[in-house]
Amino acid sequence: MNTADIESLVAPVAAAHALEVDRIEVLTAGKRSVVRIFLDGDGPAGRGPSLDEIAQATRAISVAFDGVDITKGRPYTLEVSSRGVTRPLTEERHFRRNTGRLVAVNTAGEQLTGRVVAVDSEAVDLDVDGAVRRVPLAGITRAVVQIELNRTLEDQVEEG
Repeated sequence: MNTADIESLVAPVAAAHALEVDRIEVLTAGKRSVVRIFLDGDGPAGRGPSLDEIAQATRAISVAFDGVDITKGRPYTLEVSSRGVTRPLTEERHFRRNTGRLVAVNTAGEQLTGRVVAVDSEAVDLDVDGAVRRVPLAGITRAVVQIELNRTLEDQVEEG
């Protein structure tokens, strides 16, 4: 199975649900293949797709797969999910969708951990220990969301 063929089939279906294809993985598992499709999008609050949006897109993608023999008769398992919170932030839209979240950012010269305050096409503004730092997107070598299990609802309401 060719991921480019799969993407050409899936991308319009995802777009019809206001989503975009983040990546596609095809794995061989014995005589079967596992086709994993990861979707992303702004979602209802601009912070990523909801589970309902992913579920609706999954049904439509499954119908699209049933209508075309993209697997050339080979049995497959289709898995569709969101991009996931642990994936690296690599584009402006990833940072925008994570406004308010704590992120760890590496640049060539330093490592920062701060909350995303704002983002534009040039840079991300991080609140690092109470001071806003502007970090150019082009200078970021790696960035990931930090999972906060103990963040209170009040903290989340104050930011949004």
